Amino acid sequence: MSYRICETLETEKQAMRDVYCQTMIDLANQNDRIVVMDADLMNSVGTVPFGEAHPERTVNCGIQEANMIGVAAGMSAVGMVPYCHTFGCFATRRCLDQIFVSAAFAKANIRIIGSDPGITAAMNGATHMPFEDMGSLRDIPGVTIIEPTDSIMLDNVIRQLERANGVYYVRLSRKNAVQIYQPGSTFEIGKAAELRPGTDVTLMATGVCVAEALKAADQLAREGISAAVVNVFTLKPIDRDAVERYARSTGAIVTAENHSIYNGLGSAVAEVVAETCPVPLERVGVLDRFGQVGTVDYLREIYQLDAKTIYEKARKAIARKNQ
Repeated sequence: MSYRICETLETEKQAMRDVYCQTMIDLANQNDRIVVMDADLMNSVGTVPFGEAHPERTVNCGIQEANMIGVAAGMSAVGMVPYCHTFGCFATRRCLDQIFVSAAFAKANIRIIGSDPGITAAMNGATHMPFEDMGSLRDIPGVTIIEPTDSIMLDNVIRQLERANGVYYVRLSRKNAVQIYQPGSTFEIGKAAELRPGTDVTLMATGVCVAEALKAADQLAREGISAAVVNVFTLKPIDRDAVERYARSTGAIVTAENHSIYNGLGSAVAEVVAETCPVPLERVGVLDRFGQVGTVDYLREIYQLDAKTIYEKARKAIARKNQ
């Protein structure tokens, strides 16, 4: 793992879905076992150019998400490497049994790309806004769960999965992300990435909350509080060593995720903390609510997934530690 952090937080010029498509084209040009599958959302995820470049390895299953997972498992059994996409709500809620039995239990080798996680579903509204997708899959043995933070990480992770084996769920925001990493950065699946060191509290974040955690750390720094910021981009397997290490070094942790506080990052970190080094832990996430229609900025505020909330939780965790 070798990465460099951008000095400023700016929105990327290229959408995550465009980077995903180009990376898949690059991989397919070199590996004739790569297959891109979809459930009638190729325009949404931007993989139409892949279909034009490799029509013989493009399978649009139509609005049959569960069937797509079964077909992917079958392709895996004969040596193909399928990357299956649909919205995250459909990739998990509609396909849970197929992922459990046909994929994980059968030891298939497939990648499931679930797009528009949490508030990034925006105008698609409540039914298309998965706050529970990582939690649903976290209970299935052998499933690896990854949430790339920006297009730099997405490209690197997707390339790693070409030679990996097993069932992988990639939680993908389709639109333009805030760029965190500089080009050329590489990552190790299952290992957390430190974005800045700190001594008073650790902010552990994933997805769109990473940029918010960095903003919160800046605000805390202005008050003389040293906050470590850690990008936990692999939910399962969680980096237990990193969680324990930061619990011991800072004595207080805040988790931040674009997901329900139940069975997501906050729960995973809490389990490790409780078992290894109990310290004050505060969770920022969706508080047992359904989604709704709105812009990402509006929803970030409504669901309190913003820098302000992370900052307040950090102050609370530090106060608890000092007691």
